[in-house]
Formats: sequence, structure tokens, C-alpha cells
Amino acid sequence: MADRADAIVIGAGVIGAAVAYELAKSGKSVISLDAKGAAGHGSTAGSCAIVRVHYSTLEGCAMAWEGFHDWAGWRDYLQAPAGEALAEFRQTGCLVLKTGANGGLEKHMAMSRALDCPFEEWDADRILERLPIYRLDRFAPAKRLDDDGFGEPTGGVLSGGVFWPTAGYVTDPALSAQNIAEAAKRHGARFRFNAEVVAILTAGGRVSGVRLADGSEVHAPVVVNVGGPASARINAMAGVLEDMTIETRPLRQEVVHVPAPEGFDFENDGLIVSDSDIACYCRPERGNNILIGSEDPECDPHQWVDDRDWNAEFTDQWTTQAMRFAQRVPSLGIPSRMRGVVELYDAATDWIPIYDKSALPGFYMACGTSGNQYKNAPVAGRLMAALVDYCEGGADHDVAPMTLPLGHIGREIDAGFFSRKREINRESSFSVLG
Repeated sequence: MADRADAIVIGAGVIGAAVAYELAKSGKSVISLDAKGAAGHGSTAGSCAIVRVHYSTLEGCAMAWEGFHDWAGWRDYLQAPAGEALAEFRQTGCLVLKTGANGGLEKHMAMSRALDCPFEEWDADRILERLPIYRLDRFAPAKRLDDDGFGEPTGGVLSGGVFWPTAGYVTDPALSAQNIAEAAKRHGARFRFNAEVVAILTAGGRVSGVRLADGSEVHAPVVVNVGGPASARINAMAGVLEDMTIETRPLRQEVVHVPAPEGFDFENDGLIVSDSDIACYCRPERGNNILIGSEDPECDPHQWVDDRDWNAEFTDQWTTQAMRFAQRVPSLGIPSRMRGVVELYDAATDWIPIYDKSALPGFYMACGTSGNQYKNAPVAGRLMAALVDYCEGGADHDVAPMTLPLGHIGREIDAGFFSRKREINRESSFSVLG
């Protein structure tokens, strides 16, 4: 006999767990299904787990500023009992260097002002006082190791940056997903792991459940696809791709871990830094290491892959990223042994996620989220739960988009901004920055 619930959530990463949590809090019976062996063991486990508040759109900034308050009050968000081991949010702040690529951050500062989100402008002296291992020569445009002129300054120095003090990172992203899953369980949600969805079931012109790889079925009138890198395949199973103008695809990414230069405690004194001049971002990592990610410069080819068959080994991309960062930090040591993370993003066409219904009644999607939505997981959970209620209550979200209150910051957001049917948003950075 098939298992039954009011709602099925496909995927138990940090966003999927948050969706299950909010649906369960609203009184629905929820079954969460994940192909991995535990919550947060897919792309979430490989996330850089950065919590920042600057995006290229006002809606993105508003979501992130709202989400910061959930991370800052993590135990309250979870309604967790005293003594439960929780993921730690370390509020280091985030410095974004002013470059030609980001227009000196004038737009970003204007959006922060509009949202009453605090920031500080730092000149070059302030940056070097805080990060004495840095040099501020210009190297743009970003290059690969075998390009002519790699490592040679291209003239002038960076004049400064903008520091957002509320930013930080979560030390254990997989644990954060597990924390949310436990919170969902306290409201009655059930989780099934090693449960791969192989078919979306329909009846009477709407979704009716899913079939799993072991042949069993789970039935529900609502299914929410939060499948991460598998989300496009799951949408194909539901037959909803032709209704979408925004595409999602699995994108292979490498993240570098290297030791901090001797004599500088980057783990405790370092910051999150976004540097579009060298197309890298970094954050502190345990053991006085530095985590270095790519900001997707034009010279780096996108590695679109099959989420079931891809190369999980490091390549020359690791070395390129490490050496780009060494342009900024000349005393950086590059170890012979490559360490870090190779994982998949679930990337949307314009790097802005889809939080929406679909052409199949009862089938919803929270897709295209990887790379820049980890920090928004609690807000995305609330958005998706509200959207289910809105649409299942008879509203047409395509015609009259739902408005989501952002209670922490006292604003509201048009959820239609994240529509599957939107035009490509030209305000986006078209990168991991969102």
C-alpha cells in the first residue's frame, strides 16, 4: 500500500529541509524524500555556506537581509530545545572590492540604503590594515594560467571596497540542513533517505505523487521539487519544461582549500572577500585555511554535466583559482596536494532561482538555487509554503503573483520575481554572485 501525505518534498538539502519545515508548521502532513543517505549530504554539504546581503537585484538583497536574521537567531528559528547541537554562524563580515566590473558598488550601496542594511566604505589603507597580506594591484580581466600576462598587474590599484558587517558563514552546512530536518520532524514531517524519485505520478490532470527506484509509491496532492542538481530531470519527469522560459542545469564547480600565509590568523582575523578583479571570493576555513571559490569569469568554460555521471576529481581549474588568489596574496603557499570540494550547482539561466508553481497543478519547484541561495534557505521555505497555500487555495500566481511578507525587515516581496516564466533578468551578475 502506498504511503500518503498532504505534501511531498523532493530533496532534503538545506532548502528542501526548510520547505518541509514550513509546510509541516502550517499543519500539513509532509514526507521528504532524498536520494542521499542523510539530510544535507548532496550539494549542501559542499556549499561554501556564505551568508551575505549584497546581490545584484533589490529582491535578492531583500531575501538575503531577511535570511540573515534567521541565521543570527538560529536556535529561535528552529524552535530547538536547549542542548541540541546546532550549526554555527560566524559573523565575520564581507568585504567586496570596488572594481570596474561592479561599477564601484554604487548600485549595491543604494540597495542597502533602501533596505536599511548597514555597510561601511573602506579605503585602501583600511583594507590593508585589516588584511596586511593583501596587495591591491589591478589584474583584470581575469585570466587562466596559460594566458599571456597571467599574474602581471594591468595598471593602477584598487581604491577601496564596501564592508557589510552582517555577513558571515556557517561552519557545517550539512549540519544546518540536519538541524532544519529535526525541526521539521518535531512538527510531524517524515524523512526517507536513499529514496530516489524515478517518476512523477498524475491523476485527473494534476500531480498525485511519485514513484521511487525501489518500485514503491508515495501519494500526495502536492509535490515540491527541491532536487538540486537533479531538479531539471525531475521537472522533465513532470512534463513541465515547455512551460518554462528559465532553464536549470547541473554545473560542476571546484572550491580550493589552502593554508593561510604563515604569521596571519585568517581563521579568526580574516573576512569573506569578493574580488571581481581576480574573479575569486574567499572565506576563512577551520585550521587556519582559506577557502577560495570562482566568480565565473568569461575565460573559464562552464562545465555543464549529467548529475548522475560527472568527474569528481580536481582539475587544472583548482590550480588556476589558487594562483589567481595568489596574485592578491603573494605570500600564499600553494600546496602540492589539492584539497577542497568538487560539487555540482543547480544553476538557472540568469543565476536567479525559480520559486514557483508549474504547468502541472500541484507540482511546485524551488530550483536553480545553487551557488547563491544557501543563505536564503529559511526565507525560501516560507515562500514555498505560502505559495502552496496561495495556489491550492485557488489563486492564479501567474496572473496575480503572491506577495510574501518579510517579517524581520518589515518589507514585502513580489514572489513573481522568481517566476519560471520570467524574462531573463539583465540586472543579474550572471554568476555565483546572483
